[in-house]
Amino acid sequence: MAERRRRFWPQSLSGRLTLVMVAGLLLTQAATGLIWGAQLRTRAEADARVAAQYVGQGAASSIRFFRSLPPRYRSLLIQQFREMGGTRFYVALNHAAVPVQPIALNPLADQVLATLGATLRADLPGEGKFRLAFAWPDQLAVTPDGLRLADLPDTWIRHVLLLKPDPAPILVIQTQLEPGNWLYLATLMPNPYFLNGYDPLSMDRLVPQALSLLAVLLLSIVVVRSITRPLAALSDAAEAFGKEEQAPALPETGSREFVNTARAFAAMRERIARYIADRDRLFVSISHDLRTPITRLKLRAELLDDDALRNDFEEDLDELDMMVKGALQCVKDSDIHENPTAIRLDPLLRRLVKSACLAGHTVGFEDSGVTVHGKPLALKRAIGNLLDNALYYGGRADIAVRRRDGRVEIVVRDHGPGVPQDAIASLFEPYVRLAHGRTRNDTGLGLGLGIARSIVEAHRGQLVLDNHPEGGLVATILLPDERQAGDADLPA
Repeated sequence: MAERRRRFWPQSLSGRLTLVMVAGLLLTQAATGLIWGAQLRTRAEADARVAAQYVGQGAASSIRFFRSLPPRYRSLLIQQFREMGGTRFYVALNHAAVPVQPIALNPLADQVLATLGATLRADLPGEGKFRLAFAWPDQLAVTPDGLRLADLPDTWIRHVLLLKPDPAPILVIQTQLEPGNWLYLATLMPNPYFLNGYDPLSMDRLVPQALSLLAVLLLSIVVVRSITRPLAALSDAAEAFGKEEQAPALPETGSREFVNTARAFAAMRERIARYIADRDRLFVSISHDLRTPITRLKLRAELLDDDALRNDFEEDLDELDMMVKGALQCVKDSDIHENPTAIRLDPLLRRLVKSACLAGHTVGFEDSGVTVHGKPLALKRAIGNLLDNALYYGGRADIAVRRRDGRVEIVVRDHGPGVPQDAIASLFEPYVRLAHGRTRNDTGLGLGLGIARSIVEAHRGQLVLDNHPEGGLVATILLPDERQAGDADLPA
């Protein structure tokens, strides 16, 4: 479940803000539509109920009027109505009930028919059954033999029923006046298109809502992009600064908060640059200031007559000299100033392997064809430190390069005794050397692994140490897999 949420949850701030705003707008529109639809339905039902009562009362009056006339006068009166342009109803007399094809089921139409039937029964107590239905004009028959409404003269229905351009459902009321005589009434509701007002999903309502939702979404996306674009620029500037790349100054435009952030970032970058420059000058000064008195003390120690005292002085001075050299080496090796570029690992590793073989060591290596992005000299220094450790403490080493899970793995394995598991974490600390290391290499300072880790982390990578199941220590460099489009201008 958590994996599924991560799959659908955007990783970028822009995507998350857009998703939240879109989802919020959709939910708001849906809730508003439901509330508005319920209110629209309630109002439409109330209006339809009043209209049905009004039409029912008019139909009851017409039925009472025609029932009161002698049968031979009814046809003459209907003919006069048609010649004068009709009445509220289209009226016809038939010898039997006319089959009517009703419209599709509709709750509001059913409610109108129920209210109409109740009104007729209340105004005409004791009358027979009423046949009520809504029908479309093009499907409506007006006689038992199938004569349709569209076949009648236009003057008979022009002022009574609306047939075009937008047909409306026609209400048909049929009742038996006496055996063999059926009164046929057809009319429109006071609001002929009352069924459209009942549907909250009609096109004339959905289109404006969709257009307004689209406009709000577009504006929201524009706002989100305007908010996140400066943050992306800040992220790129911070990443470039972490890689010691030259990045343009952040523009002090946009919201007040971003302008303040850009100014604070620029000030922080200047302070860190000054700190690094001051640190370099400090170590250069230390190197200059300490080497001279150390050298003088060594010369004076040579003049001492007491051999034991002279040896003690020389050991202390050698230790002090080694500490100064180690500190300077740590700064120099972990802070190589060069521009990142595409690096073919095979030529770089072959040079390291060749140098080790010339020194009499055995190193296993096979070409991989892998390319990474970084600082060539710094990365060579890191891998070289790991290889030197493997050869010093393991006798021989193997180097392997592979791609796995979106990362490049550079594995350096030695064939020595390995390292106690609880001591692996302490290997990265400066001047820490295990007893086995001091025995095999008594001139080291214990800085190689720390320098290598600093360089790897500067490349947004990770250095992992672990014991091999078959013996020996395995140092794995994990770097981002940034495949290059071409191989031109790569350092060999």
